[in-house]
Amino acid sequence: MESRNVQILFPVNVPEPFDYALPPGMDVEPGQFVFAPIGKQMKLGVVWGAADPSERVLKEIAEVKAVRPLPEKMIEFVNWTAAYNCVSPGLVLRMVVRSYKALEPSAQVTLYRPSGQDGVKLTPARQILLEAGGPFPARASEIAKRAGVSAAVVKGFERAGGLSASQGPVDPPFDVPDPDFGGLTLTEGQKQAGEELAGQVRRGGFAVSLLDGVTGSGKTEVYFEAVAEALRLGGQVLVLVPEIALTQASLRRFKARFGVEPAPWHSALGEAARRRTWREVAQGRAKLIIGARSALYLPYPNLKALIIDEEHDGSYKQEEGVIYNARDMAVLRGKIFGHAVILASATPTLESLENARQNRYAHIILPERPGAITLPPIELIDLKEHPPEKGHYISQPLIEAAQSVLDKGEQALFYLNRRGYAPLIICRSCGEKLRSPDTDSWLVEHRASGRARCHYTGFSMPMPCECPNCKEPDSLTSVGPGVERVAEEARQHFPHARIEVFSSDTAGNPEKIAERMARMASGEIDILVGTQMVVKGHNFPQLTFVGVVDGDLSLAGGDIRAGERTYQTLVQVAGRAGRADKPGHALIQTHQPEHEALQALAAGDRARFIEAERSMRDLLELPPFGRLAAIIMSGPDPKGVAAFAKDVVSAAPRAEGIEISGPSEAPIARLRGRFRQRLLIQARLGVNLSAYMAAWRGRIKLRTKYKLQIDIDPQSFM
Repeated sequence: MESRNVQILFPVNVPEPFDYALPPGMDVEPGQFVFAPIGKQMKLGVVWGAADPSERVLKEIAEVKAVRPLPEKMIEFVNWTAAYNCVSPGLVLRMVVRSYKALEPSAQVTLYRPSGQDGVKLTPARQILLEAGGPFPARASEIAKRAGVSAAVVKGFERAGGLSASQGPVDPPFDVPDPDFGGLTLTEGQKQAGEELAGQVRRGGFAVSLLDGVTGSGKTEVYFEAVAEALRLGGQVLVLVPEIALTQASLRRFKARFGVEPAPWHSALGEAARRRTWREVAQGRAKLIIGARSALYLPYPNLKALIIDEEHDGSYKQEEGVIYNARDMAVLRGKIFGHAVILASATPTLESLENARQNRYAHIILPERPGAITLPPIELIDLKEHPPEKGHYISQPLIEAAQSVLDKGEQALFYLNRRGYAPLIICRSCGEKLRSPDTDSWLVEHRASGRARCHYTGFSMPMPCECPNCKEPDSLTSVGPGVERVAEEARQHFPHARIEVFSSDTAGNPEKIAERMARMASGEIDILVGTQMVVKGHNFPQLTFVGVVDGDLSLAGGDIRAGERTYQTLVQVAGRAGRADKPGHALIQTHQPEHEALQALAAGDRARFIEAERSMRDLLELPPFGRLAAIIMSGPDPKGVAAFAKDVVSAAPRAEGIEISGPSEAPIARLRGRFRQRLLIQARLGVNLSAYMAAWRGRIKLRTKYKLQIDIDPQSFM
């Protein structure tokens, strides 16, 4: 750099970089990690660029880290993310710099591996060590733990010549994937789609493809062709998945295709695993990465392809901290870095379909399942005509259908996207409804754990024996079903069936999730009662019947995407049935069989639903035919929040093509002790909504103890 002053951005909530001076003899470049003083502390930051000359006396950078700098385009990506989502670039940088220890070289330790020498005495313990202590090389403690022997056995075997010892890194590199290792035989349609995606990668440059295939059509195997092409070119590949559970389920499929498991990145990783993945990605040695949305902000030096699996999934939207949609930011990343982006889904969002219709995205369609496998027929069960027994929630048609598949040795799935035993606990004596003490949401009974929980804040308490309001003992009753209650009812109808519940409350860690899904796949579970966790990416060959307990659940409320989300979810649920050589079918219980989303499901007519939804959105200028943003204001008292909200509205800039609704009390008016009001901003296409919102925020005088959040393209309206 010519200037001796530089800008340093710190990974904290700061609106812009700070100016620093370079001490004599020190040279830096953009992207380098440095330590510089802030107040009395020394903080890690990143050189963001040159600073203008200044007559002020600037503090000096203290140290430059000897580690690969962030790519300059990563700086651009951070700035764009911050500007688009109206957040500080420092908060975005914090998503990039997720493991400070990863900036140091891996520590060296003693690693052991079989020596291969002949004539070494093999005791029973040493034999077990060789058979069960791997994979090698490994530390003595790791080998001993896997083999069930003491570390002394490992070291004694090394002294006897049976193991060799050498120095190696604590965090070893990931195994290198082989693009030609394995793979399924593709149909002609799959081959053509795979070659089209691989061609996008080969040609280089920015390109977005929408891989649109019915459930079970082999989308994963098809985008593996693009992954393989990127690996052949020596590049890195990132595959985003919406859930940790799906990350775990996908690892085996990747290993079967590429010979190794990808490097993982998600919130359940421990510090050591996080440090290893970050370092190997940043150095370009990790070639294949699979992760949840935050993996998008790892510092890849040579990314060639970015795949967003289940691109329609709402989990890609982060609702706290930096509020962003990973799908949209992935497309932005591809544009800045110039690499291929692939969006894969059986039920693409209307936004992605419209981009394909306007030829902004290539539209690659897989219209059928391979071979003789067909999509399951879907029928609607009108609960007005087939009401369940009093106090029950599974109708007779669902009971008979499940019994039919069980009699044939096949499996059934009961789906209800509601955790716990019951969503409402009410007192029969005084009518009191149990609520979270600092949040306007009902507590949910979890009978398996004996607790009442708030699903918004995580608050929980033991189920009370008396009403907290009137003190009447044994007066609390549960209203409505959750998956635990459905499972309880299923056990009454099918007393000899092996029934398990699968939800985020019961799933456990990723290893336990994988173990349960493996038991389901091998036929050790007869009936699985699950939430949306069971919908995403799992393949159960013996599952031939899906019963949806409440098809109306996601239609409630004022969500503009309610119909679309209902259609997407139920297509995905029904698609779990009949994915092998046995035909499947699905039944959906509903009080609204006339709803267009449910009618389209039953008719198997996606085009009809999309056109109806598209026409409605176009008429109302809603996404993708308009833009939305939200402002959420919160504070410690309701009157203060209402006054603050009025001040916010009065500060709104005048602009053509902008319509402001509100302020109004949020549906969850109090969350974690803070009262909340919302504004909804609607803009015509062509309006730079991010710039408008940033200008508006700049005119707002914030109050102590009051917060303001901006949500560009909101997905939740709670």
